[in-house]
Amino acid sequence: MSDAKPTDIRRQPFPTGLSAPVASPIVPSVVYSTENPDALDAQYRDGSAYTYAREGHPNADALARRIDAMEGAIGGHVTGSGMAAVSLPLLACLNAGDHLIAGDQLYGRSLRMVTQELPRLGIQTTCVDPTDAAKVAAAIRPETRMILIEVVSNPTIRVADVEGIARAANDAGILLAIDNTFTTPRSFCPFEHGADIIIHSVTKMLSGHSDATLGYVVAKDPEHQEKIASLGVTLGTTPSPFDCWLAERGLFTFDLRYDQAERNAEALAEHLSGVPGIKRVLYPTRPDHPDHNRAMGLLRGRGGHMLSFEIDGDWAAANRFVSASGDLAFAPTLGDVGTTLSHAASSSHRALTPEARAAIGITDGFFRVSVGCEDIDLLKSDFARAAVAI
Repeated sequence: MSDAKPTDIRRQPFPTGLSAPVASPIVPSVVYSTENPDALDAQYRDGSAYTYAREGHPNADALARRIDAMEGAIGGHVTGSGMAAVSLPLLACLNAGDHLIAGDQLYGRSLRMVTQELPRLGIQTTCVDPTDAAKVAAAIRPETRMILIEVVSNPTIRVADVEGIARAANDAGILLAIDNTFTTPRSFCPFEHGADIIIHSVTKMLSGHSDATLGYVVAKDPEHQEKIASLGVTLGTTPSPFDCWLAERGLFTFDLRYDQAERNAEALAEHLSGVPGIKRVLYPTRPDHPDHNRAMGLLRGRGGHMLSFEIDGDWAAANRFVSASGDLAFAPTLGDVGTTLSHAASSSHRALTPEARAAIGITDGFFRVSVGCEDIDLLKSDFARAAVAI
């Protein structure tokens, strides 16, 4: 794991034009005064100063610069939520009559966006297994303009054939958008693997404390980035200065949190594999993971902080498992410093039919775990106690 790119935690000058405070201040102002119409006109033309918070503010820029540095990007745009970051490149770069290829195991709301909302706007979507690049390539049509995938799927922990998909996208001259929320720049840098657009739910591991709702999106091509950012201003996906301040603060400990959570996840996955009542465990670096070889190469042997497992039981057994899980937080989120347990059938993928969930491996006994930084023995004890209730 020594080849992971470290996050620069040194303090940077805050974009206020004043002498730089050691800790970034919160700038809640909605509007900024200007000397006269000529000055205001010049500011709009060259972007040299802030005018109205919906069009940008210092806390958003400070956060964007830090994530840009982590992703090897320039000019990233921070949004008010992760789903805003998913939606903006789709709406900015696709038009009526265009076609999108999406991974069939995306986060539940992302799936709803591409399968229910985009078709209303005349944009058709084909969902394809992202672990099979040949199937993705076969789905490309003359009107295909973009492919959207997650590196590690939420919540099924499958690893996409990113390199094969990137080749297919490049050969066809279409955009490849990658949601890097699960993997983070600590495990994977999409621009180094052929991506054109990077998406993050900053709410999750980057912020890391379940107290800020944010997203981030950046395109390699400045023209695409301008379209995305401009649409964000138009739609009002503006992030809260306070949330941006919290997330920037969280990034100072990101490497420490990620590495500790990853060590815990690997140990917990091994523990769960031997617990009676657990049918299967999905963690990328385990030899029994269906995409193990790809994960070891693509993710440089890093398994990340997320794992999933399936209990030997139905919905009632799932209720018993959660009720007996002690201090584990049962919550539809991920990336917190504390471990959270979630149940896809009752949360992120509840809108899918049982048949549709089963088709991608989500049963009533399927759980996702966002592993935190606690003592690993406490986690093992919590899960072992819960398994007895199955």
